[in-house]
Formats: sequence, C-alpha cells, structure tokens
Amino acid sequence: MTEERARVGLVLSAGASVRFGGAPKALARVGDGSALQRIHSLLESAGVPWVRVVLGPHSDEIRAGLPRSVTARIDWVEHRDWERGRTGSIQAGLAGLPEDADVVLWPVDHPFVSSSTLPVLLGIAREDPMAVWVLPEFRGHGGHPVILAPPTRASIFELGPDQPLRDLLPRFGPQVRRVPVEDAGVVANLNTWEEYAAARAAGLPWEDRSWTER
Repeated sequence: MTEERARVGLVLSAGASVRFGGAPKALARVGDGSALQRIHSLLESAGVPWVRVVLGPHSDEIRAGLPRSVTARIDWVEHRDWERGRTGSIQAGLAGLPEDADVVLWPVDHPFVSSSTLPVLLGIAREDPMAVWVLPEFRGHGGHPVILAPPTRASIFELGPDQPLRDLLPRFGPQVRRVPVEDAGVVANLNTWEEYAAARAAGLPWEDRSWTER
C-alpha cells in the first residue's frame, strides 16, 4: 500500500450552457437535489472533504440556487477567462492547490455517477503507485470523474486553455489506469436537454436516490 495523499475535488461549472438552453447545468434537478449538490455530496461521502468549484458566467445564479449549508463548504473560484476553454478552467482550479494532492476532476455535467464508483477509483489511485491518471470506462468509453495525481500537474499547465486534457493521455501511457465500471453515469452528461432527459428516462443514477445533504 502506498502512502495516502491529500484529496481535492475540482468541479468544473464555468461554461455558458449554450446547448443546455442557457440555464446553469449545476442547478439541473438530479435525484433529490441539483447536479452540483449531488456531486458535492458524493465527493464528501467518499472522503474528499475539500471541494473546489470553478465558476463562470452563471456564478451568482449558482451560488444563490444552493442551500447555504452547501455553499459554506465549497471553495469557490471565479474564472473570468472561462470563454477561452475548459482546460483553462481546469488550470484556474488547480492554481494554489497543494502540489502533493490527488485531484478528483469532475465536470458538473456528469452528475449521474453512481455512489459506488468514486470509492473504487480512489482505492485504485491509493493502491497503484504507477497510476497517475485514473479513468473510469463504461463499455469501452472513457468518462468522469478522473483522478489526477501530482505528476500530471505540470503537463496540464503546459496545455493551451482550449486544448483538450485528453491530449495528454499518450504522454502518460501505461501510467493511465483505465477502470471498467458498470456505471453508465460516468459517460452520461448534460450537454443538451435531450441528453439530460434520456439519462433520467434510463433511471440514472442506478441506485437509491435517498442521498441528502448534511
């Protein structure tokens, strides 16, 4: 067993949600609360107490749409250059984090992940010293959240703000641990209202939805 590192949840919620009709995806209804509430709850329940959320044009609306008990437990980052690209939002969120921390990177448009998936990913990140990038896969398709170990940090900052993070996968080669999971939630997202409706119609997340914010 390797020494356990600190963990930080980094939730990306800085987009304009154009394909989602302009409404903030973070506040979309999922289970008994919003998408962001669910992700925050899953992170805390899995032992990731520090949750940082990167915000963009919907900043005020998102903060106002969450219970105060939740907003008080989130480390908010305002990203003024959100239009430049998602990787720029990742870089803004990583800035100032402990250099030795594992980062659970979680776009807010992937809120349907089962509660059983993140503990599995965290366990692999802890037990496999070679794994610097832990990536869940559902039937051969990569999804989220992903866990990024400290050795990935410098390479992420070398990317342009609009350059996809996946461009780094070949660089890390065998250090990328692809984890098959029977959880369609890792690939289901909220890009459009149609995709959101399809995920809900499929019964995602596939579990008891009685989770609550403490």
